[in-house]
Amino acid sequence: MEYSVAIRTLGRAKDKYLMLLNSLKNQSIPPKKIFVYIAEGYELPEETIKVEEYIYVKKGMVAQRALRYDEIDTEYILFLDDDVFLPPNSVELLFHQMKDYNADIISPDVFPNSQRTKWNEIQMYISGRMKARYGDKKWGYKVMRTAGYSYNSNPVNDVYLSQTNAGPCFFCKKSTMIDTHFEDELWLDMISYPQGEDQAMFYKMYKRGYKQLTSYNSGIIHLDAGGNRNPEKEKMLIYSDFRFKTIFWHRFIFMPETSVIHKIIDCIAIGYAFGFALLISILRLRFDILNIKLSAMKDGVNFIQSDEYKNLPKI
Repeated sequence: MEYSVAIRTLGRAKDKYLMLLNSLKNQSIPPKKIFVYIAEGYELPEETIKVEEYIYVKKGMVAQRALRYDEIDTEYILFLDDDVFLPPNSVELLFHQMKDYNADIISPDVFPNSQRTKWNEIQMYISGRMKARYGDKKWGYKVMRTAGYSYNSNPVNDVYLSQTNAGPCFFCKKSTMIDTHFEDELWLDMISYPQGEDQAMFYKMYKRGYKQLTSYNSGIIHLDAGGNRNPEKEKMLIYSDFRFKTIFWHRFIFMPETSVIHKIIDCIAIGYAFGFALLISILRLRFDILNIKLSAMKDGVNFIQSDEYKNLPKI
C-alpha cells in the first residue's frame, strides 16, 4: 500500500506541526511523499523534517482541500490538518480497517462525543444540535434533519459506519476525493470561519454513495492549535454556525428530499432547532447574540436565493 500525505496549514501550528511531521516519519508504513498546502501570503514554517514539499494555494479551509492533487501519484491519500498526532501504526490500522469493511473513507474519532456528560447530552438533545444514540450496533455518526448530528453514545466496536466525521484526519483514495467535487462547496469559505465544512464534505461523500467509517481505536489525537476563544471569536463562531446550518439544511437535507411529508418534517425540525436557539438568547437577555443568530440566518437565506447558489450542482 502506497499513500501520500496532504496537509492544509497556515504555517502557525509550531511545535504541534512538528509533532505531526515526526509522527508521519515514524509510521510503520511511511508515506511516499508529504505535501503541505499552505495559504498564499503566509510564511513557510520553520519546523521541518526536510522531506515535506510545500505548495501555495488560495486561503480557505475548503480552498486548501478542494484541489485536483495533480502532484500526487499514489492511489491513497492521508488528509490532515496541521495539529494532529498519529501513533506509529495508525495509518496501517486505518488502511486495514477500511479494507476489511470494504469502505471508501475512514476517519478516526478525534472528537470523542461519547465521553460527554449526561447533563451535556440532555442539553444538546433539547437544543436539536446533537443527539446521543443508545444501543446502536451499526452507526457511529449520522446527520439529523435539524442540520446537527447524532453519535453513538457507547461505541464498543473498533469501527462503525458513519454519514459524517471529523475532518482533521481521514484516509481515502485520491479518486474518491476528486469525485466528491468539494470545490462546489467553496461557499463555506465566504466567511472568516467556515463552520461545518467537515460535515458538508463527509455528508456529500455519503450522499454520493461512498461507504464511510469511523475508527474508534486508532490512537490518533487532535492537538487543536486553534488557540483560546475570546468573546469576539465566540460571536464569530455563532454567526458562522447559524449561517452554515441555514445553507447546509437547505442544500443537503431539504432539497434532495423527494417526499412532501418528509420535507414538512424537515421544516419542522429546523424550525424547532432555530426557534429554541433564539428563545435561549431571549431568556438569557443576550440580545447581542440574538441579533447575531438572526443576521446569520438572514444572510444564509439571501445566499440560498442568489444566482450563485442556484447555479451550484445539486446534491
